[in-house]
Amino acid sequence: MDINALMQQAREMQEKMASIQDDLAKKNITGTAGGGMVTVTANGKGDILRVEIEDELISLPEKAMLQDLVTAATNDAVRRARELTKQEMQGLTGGLQIPGLGNLF
Repeated sequence: MDINALMQQAREMQEKMASIQDDLAKKNITGTAGGGMVTVTANGKGDILRVEIEDELISLPEKAMLQDLVTAATNDAVRRARELTKQEMQGLTGGLQIPGLGNLF
């Protein structure tokens, strides 16, 4: 196998990965908890962009429940972002399992 061709393929894959990362950063994923009373929006890279809380939840007696719902909604959004990343990366690698590649994002 030609080392120059291999290096060229590696550069092309790196460019494609950078493009996918940019595309993922532009996509929004929403996670919810409490029947939609708490909504968290993340981008495809897993950054939390927004937390929305229904007005009726904001009171001192409901503080513990609110904290639990925010945590659950955040985890839901991050999980969905990871799933989106996995799907996009499978398209890049043609479904091949490349060790360590899934941990890059």
